[in-house]
Amino acid sequence: MSLYAIGDLHLHYQSELKAKAQLKDPLWIDHEEKFKENCRRLLEDDDTLVLVGDHSWGKDLSQCEKDFEYIRSLPGRKILTRGNHDMFWEVNKTSKLNEQFNPDLIFLQGGYETYGDYALVASKGYSFEGPFYLDKKGKVIGYDESQAKHAEKLVEREAKRLIASFEKAKADGYNKFIMFIHYPPTNILEKDSVFTKIAATYNVSQVIYAHVHGKTRFHDSIEGKYRGREYSLVSGDYLNWIPKKIM
Repeated sequence: MSLYAIGDLHLHYQSELKAKAQLKDPLWIDHEEKFKENCRRLLEDDDTLVLVGDHSWGKDLSQCEKDFEYIRSLPGRKILTRGNHDMFWEVNKTSKLNEQFNPDLIFLQGGYETYGDYALVASKGYSFEGPFYLDKKGKVIGYDESQAKHAEKLVEREAKRLIASFEKAKADGYNKFIMFIHYPPTNILEKDSVFTKIAATYNVSQVIYAHVHGKTRFHDSIEGKYRGREYSLVSGDYLNWIPKKIM
């Protein structure tokens, strides 16, 4: 029984494709079939697969039906967390999604799921992505302060949601955690953030994130061992559509 993760499937069987990267980057050509083949090769039915946000380009559930059929067809238990492009998913309707898709898919927002004696805790997260102003050598010399101020509010909201989920798991007796956020835990200006501090506060063993695409952005945030915990980027194109074994 293993735990795997990957993010950013960006399925679009019934909706218009908006991402230019998916039109141009060879890594995205037939990525659905590549990923399905890799899952069938690696995963068993008793494994758990966490999909770390940005599941579908569909604007609402009617445009996601075939995307969810695709996800259902993958082996293992499927846990979905929220991404910034998941327009079909409103936070206050998470319970309705779980009622509708139970038992095939689990939508994790608020609360927690379990893997062995670990609590799996998730939030969309957030990080400031600019605009950043660069000099001729590519060094950041400034940024849009109004956008940064707006980002602070979103970071605070997501952090509160994440803390509430940790506290719920703790109240139920869990003290071993794996944390999933869609956005990177830090932006390119940060060494630490509220999310790295949350991970330290709850002694999280691993932080799993996605969202960033393309070689120029793959190393924007923390990777590998950092202050006693493992940080992993699991964007699909970064992993070449091979789900990452977390445990």
